[in-house]
Amino acid sequence: MDISSRAEFAADPSTVHAMVTTKEYLDQVCRASGAQEYSTEVTGAVTKSSRTLPAPDNAKRFTGPTLTVVEQISWGEAGNDGARVGQLVLTVPGQPAGMKGTVTLAPGGRGTVVTLAGDLKVNIPLLGKKLEQAASPAILEGFGVQQRVGDEWLASH
Repeated sequence: MDISSRAEFAADPSTVHAMVTTKEYLDQVCRASGAQEYSTEVTGAVTKSSRTLPAPDNAKRFTGPTLTVVEQISWGEAGNDGARVGQLVLTVPGQPAGMKGTVTLAPGGRGTVVTLAGDLKVNIPLLGKKLEQAASPAILEGFGVQQRVGDEWLASH
C-alpha cells in the first residue's frame, strides 16, 4: 500500500537535517509518540529508532498488546540547495509487516518541505491488505508527531 505525507518546517534544509539527525530530537519524537520503551541512535548519516507502542485495537489479536516499530533512515549527501534524500526502512520485529521508501528534505513551503513516500506491506494471506489499511493511519500519525516535535524543537533551538 502506498503511503505518502508532507511536513513543512520554518528553517532551511541544513537546519532541518541537523535536527532530524540529532539523538535528542529522536528521543523527543519517541516520547511524544507514546512509546512505552524506546531507543535511538545516530551513526554518521544513519538514524535509527526503536519504539514499543500499544498495538492498535484491530491488530492486537496478531501482535499482542504492544508492538515494536524500528525505523531506520540512511541519509544521502546534500545537493547544492541543501536537499537530501533518505532511504527509509521500517520493520516490525516478529511480525510480517514493514515499509520501505524515501524521505525527501528540500527547500520550499515555510523553509523546508519533508515528504514521505513508501510502500507498506503486511504479508498475511487474505488479511494483508485490510491490515495495511488499518496500519496506515498510525504511520501517518507518527509522521505528524515528527512535525509537531520539529516545530517545537526549531522554536526552542
